[in-house]
Amino acid sequence: MVRVKHFSLLRWIALALLTAAVLLLVIELVSFSRMRSGFTAGTEIAGVPVGGLTLDEAAERLTQAYSVPIEMHYGASVIQVKPANLGFELNLNAMVTAADQQRVAAPFWGSFWDFLFNKMPSSDTVPLVATIDETVLREYLVNEIAARYDQPADAYSPVPGSVNFEAGSSGTELNIERSMELVKIALQSPSTRVVNLSISQVGSTKPSLSNLKILLEQIIDVSEYTGITEVYLQDLQTGEEMQLAYQEGVELAPDIAFSGASTIKIPIMISSYRRATKPVSTDFSTLIEEMIETSSNTAPDSLMKTMIDPNLGPIGVSDDMEELGLKSTYIGGFFSYGSPLIYKPSTPANSRTDVSTDPDTYSQTTPADMGSLLADIYQCSQTGGGSFAAVFPGEISKTDCQMMILYLSRNEQPSLLREGLPNGTQIAHKHGWIVDPTDLVTHNFSDAAIIYTPGGNYVLTVYQYDTNQILYDDANQLFADISRAVYNYFNLSYQ
Repeated sequence: MVRVKHFSLLRWIALALLTAAVLLLVIELVSFSRMRSGFTAGTEIAGVPVGGLTLDEAAERLTQAYSVPIEMHYGASVIQVKPANLGFELNLNAMVTAADQQRVAAPFWGSFWDFLFNKMPSSDTVPLVATIDETVLREYLVNEIAARYDQPADAYSPVPGSVNFEAGSSGTELNIERSMELVKIALQSPSTRVVNLSISQVGSTKPSLSNLKILLEQIIDVSEYTGITEVYLQDLQTGEEMQLAYQEGVELAPDIAFSGASTIKIPIMISSYRRATKPVSTDFSTLIEEMIETSSNTAPDSLMKTMIDPNLGPIGVSDDMEELGLKSTYIGGFFSYGSPLIYKPSTPANSRTDVSTDPDTYSQTTPADMGSLLADIYQCSQTGGGSFAAVFPGEISKTDCQMMILYLSRNEQPSLLREGLPNGTQIAHKHGWIVDPTDLVTHNFSDAAIIYTPGGNYVLTVYQYDTNQILYDDANQLFADISRAVYNYFNLSYQ
């Protein structure tokens, strides 16, 4: 009997232990099942820890993390922007679904036994899935940041009494492309939401042609010149033009008629090349060289008589200019002393009654006419196109224009516009002045040039007239100062 009772007690103890074990197993199964319904500890979605969270809770935490505004710093200014305004869109469904698939992919019982023996399950990592509309982002940076916070630099301004410009204060400018990359990094980070935008310092901007005009007026004032000065300028990169007619502190209407003097030889050269048989002869080249380089007055007569008409050569040149649209430029007769006046047209310039330079009846032009003509030569020399190709198709070639510029470049007269240029600057020009036969003094000076510089090429023509005698040294200094001021304007970044 004693043995039976002892056996029964052991059985009940065993049954109790077994029951406890089963109960503990059930409890652990319930705990494991609850834990398995969420993400395992250490799981990250797009850099956000979601261990122990349900799918909905994980989605909410992701939304909160990536909805934090991006804080942009533009210098001392702080701008907070919602990610959606920067084109950012989070794909919650794709990320949470991917994380859930990784969670349920682990074998149940294998994971459970790991859980029982306190073995931590491997954590899962899901990368960010989102889109950034770069068009929206760029537009925001351009329209909301750059437009509001960029500070333009002050333009260079004329230095009174000099031929120079002085720099203004520098400015700031948003580097759009670099800033876009920085903002995209912040948008894709759940923790680093602050961006120091990329900003560039910008130097003084080029002054306007109006500022250049002010400087030229100041130069004329300082020179104490009492006569009329007219300036024409054309930027050969942009075609932008400036005209200034000025006398003793008063701006005059431009396009004043001036004596053509030797600058009128430029139209003669063009008309001669138009009619020359190509390739041109040695005799032709010699006459062009003498007319342009040494300013011979017999060479232009020979060219007009042989290339155009023995009697009406000047009219042929004038007709060419009118076809090109230069209605105030003409030649009324040959250069040789005693030649009769055969042509005296009424032009828009010499018909004016508000101002007069007592222009030579034998040859007249305006600074704008002569400047436009030089610009035509330049464009033709670059591309073979331009006005010459349109008005005289097939008659003046690119090579012809390059030769014209070569002859003009060989005019090594060291004064006037050339005087104001740094050594080595290429200038293709024709200068002129006339000694009045009635009083044997000079009342006008002129120079018309194409000038090649590092900061840009341009046409500059300057014509001057005074009822009083103009001394050569005074004229030379004023032309040089005007030329240097224009050169400085185009080459501010090279000073």
